[in-house]
Amino acid sequence: MHHQSLKNQPQQTLKVHVRRARRAEMARPTGGRGRGRQVEPPTVSSDELSAWFAGNIPDDWFTEAPTVIVDRDEILVTGTLPMPKVGKTTDDKTGEKADDEVGDDGTNNAVAAQARIAAFREDSRAQRMAIAERAQSSFLRTVSWAVECGDEKVAYKTASVPVMTRLGIHERAVLDTLIDAGVARSRSEALAWCVELVADNESEWIGSLRAAMESVTEVRKAGPASRS
Repeated sequence: MHHQSLKNQPQQTLKVHVRRARRAEMARPTGGRGRGRQVEPPTVSSDELSAWFAGNIPDDWFTEAPTVIVDRDEILVTGTLPMPKVGKTTDDKTGEKADDEVGDDGTNNAVAAQARIAAFREDSRAQRMAIAERAQSSFLRTVSWAVECGDEKVAYKTASVPVMTRLGIHERAVLDTLIDAGVARSRSEALAWCVELVADNESEWIGSLRAAMESVTEVRKAGPASRS
């Protein structure tokens, strides 16, 4: 009897592991994207988000309504700050007041804009965090902020989302060439560079694609309700 019990121990141990594996599988998030997310983020348009942020962002923050871009992972809010008024200084040689708004190659403007951006970041931090938390709770996406002032643009924090893909030898050769040339430090960075290059050079075409997809979405919303 004792020998039979020892003989059954491996089988019993296997059953325990199977039960644990099943419980772990049941506990995993379903339908989510990313660790800990149990549901897909709700479908929402840029216009809807723009309206939401317009209602939550103080009116005196930006010179106009912020631009809102959204995908499945992130909401990027970009606002424009008013350009600081650069004062006038006296020219030591002529004794006349010179307008420093332009300066040497716009240096004074750049310094003023960078200072305004840095000040806004610190002054608005608490409110921006509170707004982001409410948005993340409602839309299940990371909220990132960026600001523009004059010719300066700074992204305070943006999400870096890994994208898995399979590339053939020719595509990998392109990425390796960019690395060898010093354009990128890794294949992932080289791939991001390629995506940015396409976005810059084919922005009109990509914009047309987005507009077409938004039109399809509107048509679907306007259609008859699906039958159960």
